[in-house]
Amino acid sequence: MNQDLTQQWLTEIQVLKEQMAVLQGDRDVAWESAQKWRQLYNTEAEQRRTDAQLSQQAIASLKADLYKLQGIEVETLAAGTPLTAIQQEIEQLKSVEDLQAKLIAVIKERDRLLQAFKTEQDNHAQTRNSLTTALGDAIDSLTRERALAEANKGNTK
Repeated sequence: MNQDLTQQWLTEIQVLKEQMAVLQGDRDVAWESAQKWRQLYNTEAEQRRTDAQLSQQAIASLKADLYKLQGIEVETLAAGTPLTAIQQEIEQLKSVEDLQAKLIAVIKERDRLLQAFKTEQDNHAQTRNSLTTALGDAIDSLTRERALAEANKGNTK
């Protein structure tokens, strides 16, 4: 009887060791999956930062071109303080019509920049939602695989 009890305990210990090994394998798979998703998220974030930086450079270039077309040299804007540059630009306005035209141009630029900002916010939110959904799907898939593995183990006993 003592030997049967010992054998039963040894069998139970062996079963627990096997279950622990399976669970550790599942944990390692989940960890690798999480690492993969982190890497994908970081890659996407880096692409967004690069795109934003390129957009900022393009905006700066376009502004320089616009200033040149309007007769305002970029060096004048860069050399002086922003207040000085604004004052110089205001001094160039000779009439109410010039002021109205300048105001319209500034409002259009503001609206364009607000739209670009909104678009970037929407793209960021969409990326975040896509990555969150993908991560959720991966977790659901892993959960289903674990449940299926457990069910298969239960059927083989």
